[in-house]
Amino acid sequence: MSEQITVRRRQFVTTAAFGLAAGVFARFGWASAQASEQTTQRIPAIVAGSHTTFGSIKQINAGDLSVGYADMGPADGTPVLLLHGWPYDIHSFVDVAPALAAAGYRVLVPYLRGYGTTRFLSDATPRNGQQAALVADAINFLDALKIDKVILGGFDWGGRTACALAALWPERCKGLVAASGYTIASQDDQALKPIPPEKERQWWYLFYFATERGRLGYGQYTRDFVRMTWELASPKWRLDDATFERSAPAFENPDHVAVSVNSYRWRLKLADGEARYEAIERKLAAHPTISIPVITLEGDANGALHPEPASYAKYFTGRYEHRQLSGGIGHNLPQEAPQAFAQAVIDVGNA
Repeated sequence: MSEQITVRRRQFVTTAAFGLAAGVFARFGWASAQASEQTTQRIPAIVAGSHTTFGSIKQINAGDLSVGYADMGPADGTPVLLLHGWPYDIHSFVDVAPALAAAGYRVLVPYLRGYGTTRFLSDATPRNGQQAALVADAINFLDALKIDKVILGGFDWGGRTACALAALWPERCKGLVAASGYTIASQDDQALKPIPPEKERQWWYLFYFATERGRLGYGQYTRDFVRMTWELASPKWRLDDATFERSAPAFENPDHVAVSVNSYRWRLKLADGEARYEAIERKLAAHPTISIPVITLEGDANGALHPEPASYAKYFTGRYEHRQLSGGIGHNLPQEAPQAFAQAVIDVGNA
């Protein structure tokens, strides 16, 4: 698959030098395209789909969870935390992680709550999918590993979690790579602000999960549902059976359906969040800015609902660059365009 990259770069001088158009994609701090090519570490070419496994999966108790995770690269390398989305799994980074590990980074790729080998430690813990719960999971995971600061990368649920970490705990984050940009949202944003019908249609699963029929249907037809979602979200991705089957066991997690349905019901105010997360949610509802270096990525064939880059650039107040990918790249961006994603991690880490 083609992975041609169109990158918008401008030199950061002063805030006063920006016009409106410059403000959308500027504040980069990567100087110029020529300087970036000369000073940035370039990774070898990655062929999407060339890796099929992470090898052994580790487990660690962290907060409410026993987290299953891949751990690649030297133990003393700069830590990178990669977070997957719904309904995907760690294999979204199966080509990205070894490339970064070979470049000297320690790469950590956990299964989110409700996926793979990650399990709740107590049957009494609510199977909660609200955004603050996933943020707390990520912080607890880093604390359990005794890691103070990481480069963050994510998409979908993982992108939102990474943005929230960068906004609320910037001291823990060296840089951020976010597919589809700034996706922090409040319940009011999602429950009380309608969008045009053609965009609402892309959120069909949100309304499906609001019903008991939807909960039962997702539980009965999980694999079919997930595969259909992948195909709708990445219509030009040459998805084959073997690729899907490597991820499919992750959705057999006993809590996957409950966490997934709760997440989308919470967004529509149809499920209560937990009181212990209220402080985090209040801060996220204010749409906090992100001051650390950021690179956002978007594909030219993303079939999932996503914001336009011009709408979220204002939330990145530090060094910032948006990279638009061509070649039929869809929603599962790190798996479809591993070269671009891995290079962005290296570039933002060197900012």
